[in-house]
Amino acid sequence: MQALPDFVLRQFDRQTSEYDHLQLYRILQTGIRHSELSAGLKLPPTRVLAQALGIARNTVVHVYEQLALEGYVEAGVGRGTYVTHLGLRTVKAARTPASNRDEPLSQRGRALIEHAGAARLQWGAFTPGVPEVRMFPVRIWNSLQSRVWRYAAPAQLTYATGAGDAGLRQAVAEYLQGTRGVACTAEQVVITSGTQQSLLLIAQLLADPGDTAWLEDPGYWGARSVFRAMGLRLLPIGVDGEGLAPTPQQLRRPPRLMFVSPAHQYPVGALMSHRRRRQLLDYAAMHGSWVVEDDYDSEFRYGTRPLPALQGLDEHSRVIYLGTFSKTLFPSLRVAYAVLPPDLVEGFARSLNELFREGHTMQQAVLARFMAEGHYATHIRRMRTVYSARHDALIHAIRKQFGADLQVLGGAAGLHVVLELPQHVSDESVARDAQLAGVTTRPLSMYYMRKSAATNGLLLGYGTVHEKEIESSFATLATVLRRHL
Repeated sequence: MQALPDFVLRQFDRQTSEYDHLQLYRILQTGIRHSELSAGLKLPPTRVLAQALGIARNTVVHVYEQLALEGYVEAGVGRGTYVTHLGLRTVKAARTPASNRDEPLSQRGRALIEHAGAARLQWGAFTPGVPEVRMFPVRIWNSLQSRVWRYAAPAQLTYATGAGDAGLRQAVAEYLQGTRGVACTAEQVVITSGTQQSLLLIAQLLADPGDTAWLEDPGYWGARSVFRAMGLRLLPIGVDGEGLAPTPQQLRRPPRLMFVSPAHQYPVGALMSHRRRRQLLDYAAMHGSWVVEDDYDSEFRYGTRPLPALQGLDEHSRVIYLGTFSKTLFPSLRVAYAVLPPDLVEGFARSLNELFREGHTMQQAVLARFMAEGHYATHIRRMRTVYSARHDALIHAIRKQFGADLQVLGGAAGLHVVLELPQHVSDESVARDAQLAGVTTRPLSMYYMRKSAATNGLLLGYGTVHEKEIESSFATLATVLRRHL
């Protein structure tokens, strides 16, 4: 072990621009952490070390005090200052090689990461599931926001309580009654911070670990992730032209939860028939199952009117209706809603406050005015026209490049279409190569739980690309695709 002044002198650089106290602290702290200054070693008096280094004594005093505060040294009146054993033990633990540590994530955490479906890129042609946010009426929103803040009450600026802003719950109820045939009152609406949070509450309050959840296959990856994280047993159910299509064998074992998107099946776009809807509701009532209806983009339908919501047909209060403003306004708003049977509302509202300490009350108040004054309906009408034109432009671009050789699915509604690919073509490889070429798309196969049943294809979103840019963007994708075909 070297004498301490020599150890410091060899490393202390008087020509550096680094402050003296920072340089001395770094030298001593590193020496202790790396065991070059052993536990029990007495540090020289502050005056002695200051003279040896040619710096102010107060600088050394400050460094010693900082090291003592962090537990690297200990000092006592009349005893001097010593390197502690605590510092040495901490260092050894911190330097344990990562390869020798136990797996830091839980089994549940590892499963979540392994099956993660969220995309890293959320903008550009042809990113699916993202709306056109550049046309959002910012000036109107800012005006309403200023008005709301001008008269903000203390209750709006503290922790939220209850099921959300009363004005917004009323506006949502009136909107759903008029446009989607949802049978509800404002008291049945619970405002959440996105569909994922709604699903989390459903899984926590209506199911226990080990309970079975039916999921459309292919289907929404977000529901899979939440239900899996909550310990539910996931059972993939195939989808045909009429929607969810359980087999006779699957029907013999009723689930606790059934997750469906009947208005526009995600991602292939099937519309659940009235016959299938009645069968599903009767089955749920008979077996005490909960039906979770995800009505994520029913506002945008081209050429035909959508069937009313499944919830409006429910005579036994087994349907939980989910909606979001992410597709109609902008995703980062993080406001969604659940319409619940009356006897579930109080439990959901209390759990929402207990688990998440909800907020966003001011944003909810702004959104309530935005809807009440008619701006929401106006924006949807405008965007329906925009998306319809982009949808037609994309279909035209596909036909121009491939004629009728490749089938398009789900083109009657929503913000994306699915371009089917031959089974010998890897949609994952196409998506990776397209990304390198500057075009974003998602492989259809990733939406399947049963890989043996997967159909290859590409999800092409048109919400984020101008109509005039669609043809050239798809031409880039077509060049990539032909290399695989």
